[in-house]
Parts: sequence; structure tokens; C-alpha cells
Amino acid sequence: MSSKLSRIAGLALVAAALASNAPVANARPLTPAEQRLQSYSGAVPPCTEAGALEAIQSRFKDREDEYWHSGLAIVSFERVDEIGFRSNGLDYIPRRYCLAKAVMSDQKLRTVSYSIGEATGSIGFTDGVDFCVSGLDRNDAYSPICKMARP
Repeated sequence: MSSKLSRIAGLALVAAALASNAPVANARPLTPAEQRLQSYSGAVPPCTEAGALEAIQSRFKDREDEYWHSGLAIVSFERVDEIGFRSNGLDYIPRRYCLAKAVMSDQKLRTVSYSIGEATGSIGFTDGVDFCVSGLDRNDAYSPICKMARP
């Protein structure tokens, strides 16, 4: 009986030793995006970049005209602020997250949440900009209240 107990104790020690050296199941390598085979520079334009704001205006107007027939447009932007830079971690595509107030053609002020990503044309954002206008996310792509467009 004692040899059986010692065998169980030995197996328990081996199992404990293996478990302590085992990698965590959810761990993933943290390789900064700049060090990958297809690397990124980490150089992302600021939130006030005219090209990014113009892209938001243009794409918003196109979508409103084509899908919703609302006639709404973004006239200008105010209070443009950065709310995050590479907030998801160094191993993700470099992105700058921003908030701005949009002056709309109906005279209302709405919050715009947007991100500017480096070289994201291959994943659908031809200009690197993804955005959501609060209160006008009619298909709930960024629900609730554009939260999914923020870090």
C-alpha cells in the first residue's frame, strides 16, 4: 500500500512540475508590429490630419445619400482630440483613436469617433480611417453609441 501511495505522490510531483513550466493557454507572443516580417513604422498621422477629416466627410455624405437619403452632411469639425494611440498594444496594427464634434448640415453637433490606422487598405479601409457618427449608426455597426469605434 505504501508503494502505491509513493507512486501517486511521485506522479503528483511530476504533474506539478510540468504544470509550473507550461505556458499560459491564453498567452500570445508580443512582437511589436515594427519587428514583423511585414512591418509597420508606427508613424500614424495626428487626429487633426486634413486627409482623415476629409475622408470622414466624404464617406459620411456618400453613405447618407446612397443608403439613407437623408441629405445630411458634416459641415466642419470642432474640438478634435486624441483619446488613444496604440491602445490595443504594440503587437497590433498601429492606430490612433480620436473624438471630434461634427457640425452637421442640420445645425446639430454630433460626436464622431474615429481611428486612423497605418496601412489598413488591405483590410477594407482604403484611406486608413474608420469612423462612427453618434446617433447616426443606423445599422448598429458600432453599438452601443459608437463605443466599438473607440479603444
